[in-house]
Amino acid sequence: MEFKYGLEDRPPLGESLLMGLQWCALMLPFLIILGKIAAAYHLADPTDQTTYLQKMAFIIAIFLFLEVLWGHRLPLIMGPSSVILIGIISSHGFDLNVISTAVMSGGVILALAGVTGVFGHLQRLFTPRVVAVVLLLIAFTLTPTILRLVTDPQGTTPQINMVYALALTAVTLILHRLLMGIWKSVLIMLSMLVGSAVYFLILPENINMTAVVSAKLIAPFFTNMIGHLSFDAGLLISFFICFVALSINDLGSMQSMNALVNTQDMAKRLNRGVFFTGLANVTAGIFGVIGQVNYSMSVGVVAATGCMSRFTLLPAAAVLLLISFSPMTIGFLGIVPPVVIGSIMFYVLCSQVSAGLIVAFESQRQFTFDDGMIIGMPILIATVIAFMPPAFFREFPQVLRPIVGNGFVVGVIIVLLMEHGIFRKYGSQANFR
Repeated sequence: MEFKYGLEDRPPLGESLLMGLQWCALMLPFLIILGKIAAAYHLADPTDQTTYLQKMAFIIAIFLFLEVLWGHRLPLIMGPSSVILIGIISSHGFDLNVISTAVMSGGVILALAGVTGVFGHLQRLFTPRVVAVVLLLIAFTLTPTILRLVTDPQGTTPQINMVYALALTAVTLILHRLLMGIWKSVLIMLSMLVGSAVYFLILPENINMTAVVSAKLIAPFFTNMIGHLSFDAGLLISFFICFVALSINDLGSMQSMNALVNTQDMAKRLNRGVFFTGLANVTAGIFGVIGQVNYSMSVGVVAATGCMSRFTLLPAAAVLLLISFSPMTIGFLGIVPPVVIGSIMFYVLCSQVSAGLIVAFESQRQFTFDDGMIIGMPILIATVIAFMPPAFFREFPQVLRPIVGNGFVVGVIIVLLMEHGIFRKYGSQANFR
C-alpha cells in the first residue's frame, strides 16, 4: 500500500490541520459516550459530569502528545477504555476514591510492565481463543448498560426510545455498508450529531440546555480530584484483570499499525507505548476518571486517507486541550440523549463482536466443538452475571464482591482456566506478530 505521507513526514500546515480535525472527530464521540456513561455512575450533577468530561479531554490531549512524540510514535489515537468502564460499572457501592485508587494501581503496574517488557511473557497466556473471548466479553457484559440507556424514558416512553434506537442503529449499519474512505471513519460522529438532532426535532421538549447556557466559556477543572488512597483487595484484583485485558488491547492496536508502518524498532515502541498508557491511567486515577487506551481503529483511517504521518495527530491533541478548558463546549457536546448513546454503543459493540469472531475463526484451521465450548461458556456465564441485580452479590464476602460481580473478570478467569487447564492439550500458542 502506497502512502502520500510516511510516518516521519510533516505535511503542509493546511493538510495537517485538516487531518487533525478528522482525528479529533474520531475521538470526540468515544470521549462523550463512554465518559457520560462512566460519569453517570458516580455524579448526578450535570455540572460535575461536564467537569468529568473536561478532565478526560485534558488527559487524552496530554498523553496523545506524549505518545506521538516520545511513546510509540505511531499515528494512533487514544480514548477511554471500555474494559475499565466495565470495571467501574461493576464496582457497586464502592467509593470513588477506592475506584480511583484501583485505576491508579493498574496504571502503575502497566507502566512498570512497559519498562520491564514483562508482557512478552504474559502474551503466551493470551492465545487467539482467549483474545477472542476478551473481545466478545466486552460487548456482552456492556449489554445491560445499553439496555438502560435505550429504555431511559427521558420525557417519553421506553417503547418509543427502543423503536428510535433500532432505527438509528439500522441507518448507521446501512451507512457503514455504503460509505467509503474518511466518511466511514467519521460515521460515529455523524450518527451522534444527526441522531441527536433528529431526536430533538421529534421530541423538542427533551432538550435541556440549562447546563450549557449556565456553563462558563473557559474554566479550570482541577476539582474533585482523588482525596486519598483507599485500597480494597477484591477491587484491586478485579481491576488488575481488567488492566491485563487493556494491555492486550493496547498491544494489539500498536501491532496492527505496525502491519502498515513495518518499523524495525517495534519492540521498543511497544514498551514505550505501554509505559505511557500506564502513566495515562495513573493520571486518570488521580483525576478520578476512566482509564485510557490506544485505539486500533486508527489503522482504518490511515489506510483511507493515505496519510501515515504521526504529526497530524498533534493538531487533534491541541484541539482537545483547548476543549478541555471550555465547560460550555463540553456541555454542548454532552447533550446527546441517552437513547442515541445506547444506539451508537450498540453499533460499536457489534464491531467488537465482529473482531472477536474474526480472531476466533481465522486463528483455527478447523473450528471444533471444543473451540465452541472454550469460547461459549465464559461468554454465557459472564452475560448472566452482567444482568444480575446488585443485591444478589451482597451475600458474598466483601473481598469477593468486585470479582464475582464483574462478569468480564469472571469470564476472563473461566476462559484462562479452560484454555490452559481443562483443554490444555488442545491449546494453541498466541500468534502475536
